[in-house]
Amino acid sequence: MSFGQQGGPQSQWDPWKPNSQQPWNGGTDGQTPDWAALAEASETRNKRRKLLFVVGGALATAAIGTAVAMAVVSANGGDNEASTTSSLPATADIPSQSATDPSFAPTSAPPPLDPKDFISSRTKDTAPLSAEILFPGTQLTMGETVYKKGATADTKKCASAANANGTLGKVLTANGCTSVMRVSYMKDGVAVTVGVAVFNTEAEARKAKGQADDKSVIASLSGDGIKPFCNAAVCRTTTNSYGRYAYFTTAGFLNGKDVTTKSTQVEKTGNDLAEFTFRQIRRRGEAQASAAANQ
Repeated sequence: MSFGQQGGPQSQWDPWKPNSQQPWNGGTDGQTPDWAALAEASETRNKRRKLLFVVGGALATAAIGTAVAMAVVSANGGDNEASTTSSLPATADIPSQSATDPSFAPTSAPPPLDPKDFISSRTKDTAPLSAEILFPGTQLTMGETVYKKGATADTKKCASAANANGTLGKVLTANGCTSVMRVSYMKDGVAVTVGVAVFNTEAEARKAKGQADDKSVIASLSGDGIKPFCNAAVCRTTTNSYGRYAYFTTAGFLNGKDVTTKSTQVEKTGNDLAEFTFRQIRRRGEAQASAAANQ
């Protein structure tokens, strides 16, 4: 005799469905629970639970990292200038200039003494003076030309050193000439006499130079191997001044020949001696200026 099923279809137990019931026949129907399936289902649930924990933890970590990064950016402000400024030490930490730093007062070297000042007035031009001092030695070399030195002369009677037929004596006397020094040189039949008139001031020497004309001639000086010249012949003359000195040259041929515009040798001789005289007067000023500077 068989027993049919009553009350509808037998209920199926599903462990994942709520309200489902596990059939229990008291062991009379010979069916036992599927323990392997139950264990597998339990393990599946545990794996799902662990997976949810891992995913949730990762998401939480990412969210925290994002929040921290935003906080850092916000703190920095993204402003380079502000960042650079904030990296500087506070004002109190910056060392200030020491009050004991050395200071130096501005200094300047005194201007050099002007040599011309010492030969422009009698009060400063006090060094010994004579024709031999101004024109030393027995010869003169200008470039490649060597001139033999002749006689020298010094006089306080200035007019006596001028050509008697000219106007120079009057000019020298009128402007307060105190002395005249003369010296002669010669080379290859040409001779020249240099006359240096001395005044108390530069203004007097300039005035004398300005008043001299073509007839203002220094008298030639013979002697010491140089015979008389330029006493009757036409000669070449020059006039100039520097400081309190006016200086003149008379150059010509020793054989009495007249000087012409083609007499280049005479012209060169006169120019050389005029240049040398200027240099000697200037050197006199330089020497006195140097001596005064070293005192």
